[in-house]
Amino acid sequence: MIKVLLADDEDLVRSGLRMILSSVGDIEVVAECDDGHLVADLARQHRPHVVLLDIRMRTSDGLVALRRLRSMPDAPRVCILTTFDVDEYVSEALRLGASGFLLKDTEPEQLVKAVRDLARGGAVLDPGVAARVLAAVADGERMAEPARRLLQSLSEREREVLVLIGQGMSNAEIGGTLHLSEATVKGYVSSVLGKIGAVNRVQAALVAYRGGLIA
Repeated sequence: MIKVLLADDEDLVRSGLRMILSSVGDIEVVAECDDGHLVADLARQHRPHVVLLDIRMRTSDGLVALRRLRSMPDAPRVCILTTFDVDEYVSEALRLGASGFLLKDTEPEQLVKAVRDLARGGAVLDPGVAARVLAAVADGERMAEPARRLLQSLSEREREVLVLIGQGMSNAEIGGTLHLSEATVKGYVSSVLGKIGAVNRVQAALVAYRGGLIA
């Protein structure tokens, strides 16, 4: 059973997420809250595998909770809930190691798939928001040259894999596109993350955008 913690200060959003996730047999919403200050304590109490975290809440922004969650032993996977009005919080969430970004109005099937992917150790970047998120937090030319230097360390195949990561593809989808086994793709992904110093796939995609590998 995949245990999920919901943190959002909008009752309707939490209710909708809970209804969607509780409708499938392998996901359980174990706790929820509307205050970022409560998230870490609830995570320690309920040990969720995945936390769906609103990046902006009235009482405390999600970055406070994200910092505390990431410092925990066996920290849960954290996916940021956002809207199209991307701001500077997103850049900080990436730096802190968020495992993904989802729109609050993500389709139910995509939400369920995302939670399952996160629980398996993957990262999630909704294709509908990927370009907007990554373009918005790419800091222009100031960050472009360091990113280009990192990309020079990659082989041609690793660059192909990174482009597909930036498009939000899973290992299985990348394998189908490049005609590689999923195990082979996993090896390439690990190599890419190591070479460019990325904590996860979302940070790797950001390097690709900053370095001009993805338009």
